[in-house]
Amino acid sequence: MLLCPLAAAADVSPAAQKTADYAVKKYEATMTDTLAELVRFKTVAREDQPLEKNPEFAGFKRTLCDKAEALGLECEDRGYVVIVAMGQGEEKIGIVTHGDVQPANPAKWKQSPFELDRSSEPGKLIARGSEDDKGPIATALYAMKAIKDKGVPMKRRVELIVYMAEESDWEPLKAFLKDYDMPAYNITIDASYPVVTAEKGWSEIRATFADSALADKNKPYLSDFHGGYFRSQVPDEAHASIVNPTPALEEAIRARAAIHPKVKFEFEKKGDVLEITARGAATHSSEPEHGVNAIAFLADALGNDDWPANAAGATVRYINDLIGTGIVAEQFGDIAYSDDFMGPMTGALTMVKADDKGVTSYLNLRRPTGKSAELLDKQIHSAIDSWQKETGIQMADVGVSLGEPYRADDAPHVQPLLEVFRHFTGIEDAGPVSIGGSTNAKLLPNAVSFGPSMPGKAYTGHSEHEFITVDQLRLNLKMYTAMMIEIANL
Repeated sequence: MLLCPLAAAADVSPAAQKTADYAVKKYEATMTDTLAELVRFKTVAREDQPLEKNPEFAGFKRTLCDKAEALGLECEDRGYVVIVAMGQGEEKIGIVTHGDVQPANPAKWKQSPFELDRSSEPGKLIARGSEDDKGPIATALYAMKAIKDKGVPMKRRVELIVYMAEESDWEPLKAFLKDYDMPAYNITIDASYPVVTAEKGWSEIRATFADSALADKNKPYLSDFHGGYFRSQVPDEAHASIVNPTPALEEAIRARAAIHPKVKFEFEKKGDVLEITARGAATHSSEPEHGVNAIAFLADALGNDDWPANAAGATVRYINDLIGTGIVAEQFGDIAYSDDFMGPMTGALTMVKADDKGVTSYLNLRRPTGKSAELLDKQIHSAIDSWQKETGIQMADVGVSLGEPYRADDAPHVQPLLEVFRHFTGIEDAGPVSIGGSTNAKLLPNAVSFGPSMPGKAYTGHSEHEFITVDQLRLNLKMYTAMMIEIANL
């Protein structure tokens, strides 16, 4: 299909304004109730149960389609993808989102993460998926319903495309796209405002150290070092166990821990073992500046005191030497770099865990344009090789994955979307932005992101305190309603 440039709107149309106002007046409360229904489903990927046999996903999809059809919208369950649609135009616009969510630790929430908490913090709607992405799904449903109620003429068909494995596996979506007639213009509602035209590439360095025999088990050594829950979250908790700690060593660690006031350290002596827990602040790993990395700061507190190079000790030495507590990979050889628009490559330790192969650390990188994957891969391995030679410690395994950055600077619907944002927020100088996050926009033609989070605000998805404010959900309903009308009719 040939794409014609979309003309930039001077302002939103009267139909868009009136329908947006109607949507809020008529459906704000119902939209919030629908969000409460959707977050009840624990749509978290499980290794022991495929999606098609997982009752949580089945229930979520059934509820979504039942709700859509009750609103007079079309709904089709295509397995990993649910499509909610309205209109009969030959051309289409795609509103792309996802129904799966990241795991949540119930112990870290005031109420269940899978129940919408409307009361513990007035003005906030707290639940796993409230911002990422069940809040946007509920918002899109009622934007479509308001447009249908008002009978607004729409030149293009609107398809809300809800993918079920965005957080865990993109391969089923790639397979789906091979046979599906995707809309020519696509808008993901899984990121930030004003309009996201660039996304960094999701990348990772995995370093595994095998356990080895200790020369002297009477000296202090690390018997355990672990932390984190999943690979796209800055972790808020990490643990270390020191066998045979001396009073001087414990005093040194406590003193070093004290210089990090944003981290809470807990010390407990159990016989000849000193247990240390570090508590930081979790956030999305694409925005490490908004979190406090418990793993990195615990490693720093332990110091680089030539720990015996068993798996835990070698891991701590590697973290302190090549990663540190910074967020732009400035210690990792020559890999750090920055792009004028997309900003610096960021790095966040997300997990350290033990298995039968040893102890593996996961360093999540978000890479912008400006350096080739080939050069970055070479620099990563060079830094690791140099460290191994210098320390005499060998890694059992190294894995490097480098995702490609995405840019859609010339997408034809950028300017109309900016006009919608400027109109409803009053932020007249709003322009395109880049994010560290990685959405399904990378797989779609002419895809940019539009919300749900405001610029300058920390994205709470993937944190252990995920929420969307009542005010933001209301504003999103206005903007999504207007956005659909404007883009469908330009």
